[in-house]
Order: sequence, then C-alpha cells, then structure tokens
Amino acid sequence: MQSVEPIAQFIHNHRDEDHAKIRELLGALPSADVAEVLNALPSLGEAAEMLTLLTLSKAVEVCDQPTLRRRAPLFEQVEPALAARLLEGVSADERAAIVHRMSAHGRRLLLPLLSAEARAEVERLLQYPEDSAGDLMTTEFVRLEPGMAVSQALGHIRDVARERETIYACYIVEPGSGRLLGAVSLRDLVMADPTCPVERVMPTNPVTVGAREPRKDVIRKISKYNLLAVPVLESDGRVVGFVTVDDVIDAMVQAQTDAVLRMGAVEPGALDEPYMKTPFLTLVQKRATWLVLLFLGEMLTATAMGHFEDEIARAVVLALFVPLIISSGGNSGSQATTLVIRALALHELELRNWWRVMAREVLSGLALGSILGAIGFLRIGLWQHLHWQDYGEHWILVAVTVGLSLVGIVLWGTLSGSMLPFLLKRVGLDPATSSAPFVATLVDVTGLVIYFSVANLILRGTLL
Repeated sequence: MQSVEPIAQFIHNHRDEDHAKIRELLGALPSADVAEVLNALPSLGEAAEMLTLLTLSKAVEVCDQPTLRRRAPLFEQVEPALAARLLEGVSADERAAIVHRMSAHGRRLLLPLLSAEARAEVERLLQYPEDSAGDLMTTEFVRLEPGMAVSQALGHIRDVARERETIYACYIVEPGSGRLLGAVSLRDLVMADPTCPVERVMPTNPVTVGAREPRKDVIRKISKYNLLAVPVLESDGRVVGFVTVDDVIDAMVQAQTDAVLRMGAVEPGALDEPYMKTPFLTLVQKRATWLVLLFLGEMLTATAMGHFEDEIARAVVLALFVPLIISSGGNSGSQATTLVIRALALHELELRNWWRVMAREVLSGLALGSILGAIGFLRIGLWQHLHWQDYGEHWILVAVTVGLSLVGIVLWGTLSGSMLPFLLKRVGLDPATSSAPFVATLVDVTGLVIYFSVANLILRGTLL
C-alpha cells in the first residue's frame, strides 16, 4: 500500500477546484487505499464529499472495507438516497455493523429507503446483541440441498457466486425447515466425484455457534479448529448465517484495542479516529473520567498518611520509604492482574479456578516480597555502613520494618491484582476494567496501612 498522506493532502488543497483529477486519482487506487485516504482527510464533510465522487460500485467497495473509520457518520453525511444505495451494496455483516452505529435519527431517514428485502434483513440482524455471533455474521451464504449431485452443487455455486460474500464454505440444509445437515468446502466439492451426492461428501457434526453466543466464543472456536468460517444457528437448528475468519480478525482487533485502552484507564472509543485527528475535547473527556476516579481513590492515600501523622512526626525516616513501599505493591498488583486477565481472555482460567490462582499468588507474593524485602534491608544496611545516609541508632529496626512491610505489601498486591478480575467477571463486568492504575490505586492506600502497622509493631518503644 502506498502512502496516502500526500494524496489526502492534495485532495484537501484542491477539493473545490479539480473534481475530475480527484475522481481519476481515487478511481485508480485499490479500495483499501481509498478507505485510508478518507480516514486521513481532516473532516468528515470532506470524506463524505470524496465518497460521492466515486462510481457507485467503487464507493460500495470502499464502504465494505472494515478499515474505513467513521462509516456510520459518513452514511449520515451523504444524501439519504445515495446512502441507501451504498448500504444495499455492501455485504450483509458490514451493513448491520454500519446501521448499528448510526444515530436513531439517521436510521429513521435511511431504513425506509432500502428495499423490502434489505430492510427486513437489517432489522433482523439488529435484534441480535451487539457482542454476539449474530451481530458478527453475514447472511449471504451458499445453500445446498442434500439430494444434489456434486456437479449440480458446483453449477449452483457458479450461478450465485456474484451475490455471495464468500463461496469457500457451503452449507447443506434440510429443505423446508432450513436446519443444518452439514458443511462442505469448495475444495472438497472440486475434488469429489461429480456424480456423488453432496451429503456423502460433507463431514458429519460440523462445528457451529449459536446466534446469541458471545463473540469471544466464536473467536475461540475458529482458532481452536482452524476454520475459515463457522455456521451460525438459531435455537431450532436453522442456519441464519456464518462468520468468516476475516470477520473474526476485525473483531479481535477491536476487542484488543478496547482491552488495551481499559488496561490504561482510558474509556473505549477514545481512538475511533487517528490520535492526531481525534478532537481535543474528546480525548480529554475519554481520559478524564478514569483520572477523576483514580484521583479520588488516591485522596484516600492522603487520608491514610494523615491518620499516621504522629508516627511520621516521631520517626521522619519512615517517610523516606513511602514511595518505595507503595510503588512495589502497585507494580506487583499490576503484574498479577495482567497475567490473570490474559489467562481469562484465552480461556486458560475459569471462574471456578479462583482458589487455585489465589494459592499460587500467595506463594508468588511471599517469594517476590521476600526478594524485594531482602534487597530493601541490604540497601539500608549498605547506605548506613558506607555513611551515604544516617538512619539513626535504630537503623536495623528500620531495615527490618521496610523488609517485612515489603513482604506484606507485595503479597497483598499480588492477591488483590489476581482476585479483582475474577470478582469483576463474577458480577458480569469486563475483567480488563481492573486496569493497572486501578489496582495500583487500591494497593497504594492499603499498602500505607500495612507499612505503618508493621512500623508500630517493630518500632514501638524505640522510635515510636
């Protein structure tokens, strides 16, 4: 793919004076590159205007590209009659995705302009939950009957190929009921005896997914069984569509983007557009919510330190190690939550495994805390003996306090970081919500309580 930035810049500078040149330029590009050019244009209005300069077939190909950002707003920007023709031209799964993301007003304008068949199909697909196989599927698949000979099936595929998104997966359905009997690939048909009935070519018990099954289960099945496509069934066994591997890749990219944003305490949707083209106020809005919540949580840290104000006043040396203590707990918690979220996403762990994870993290926390505690103890002793820092006559007790506190805080950090994803999943929330900043904030507050409680126990009668 060539760089689209110079093309987008040329269009931006000449959009009012050289439509013929722009039309020729865009017409010569592959549809995927045109989608990138429209993404690179600074305003939605410019992108919509360029879309209208394309031929209808080219514009349909561009709108069918999942990489085209702002598709729903683009459809609302162009004239409704043209938008309806474009929407009827794109594949069924992309059509539903576009309408799903349109405003209620945009849907009211557009849906009445669609053909009765396309409108009924869109309304049917909109009934499925947004995060389900039904929302991800396409309804344009090749139907074969069990009594067909292989030669008849190949002839039927040739007849309908132009109207189907893909033809490499064909489904044998029961006449009348539409129930799935089997699936056969185009490769199997090409290699089979032309006179053989297709029901003898198809494998038994094909892998299927339910129409309301979560997307993550669809992704897992396609990955596990190395499929190019998987049929989608209603509860009565009827085939209502199929999900292709490219649909799954698009869904995975979006899911991973949302997960990364949540892990960084950024609200999903912040990067629907390129970073440099995202409006400043949108960036602030998407980031402010979590920052405010985390800030309010960190205010508890100040409250905790105020509670131990007398201890800090009598033993100022304790304050020197507060950043060391709370950062160690936050870092250990972030590590644990990242590992558990990944394992849950890959189905390596289930909710029932929480106690096994807790047992492992107790041992891990003790081991990691002991390592950091020993380093902290040695650091204080080394600095004292080299006269780089004077921790007073009770420096050994200070070192023991820091060392034991690190064991307790790292243990608590790993436990809380590993258990929060399970808790959120149990109540129906996304485990990625237990992001590293959220865990760090929680451990900061509780870490101070652990630190000063250990100090009270060890230093009572000396510094305290």
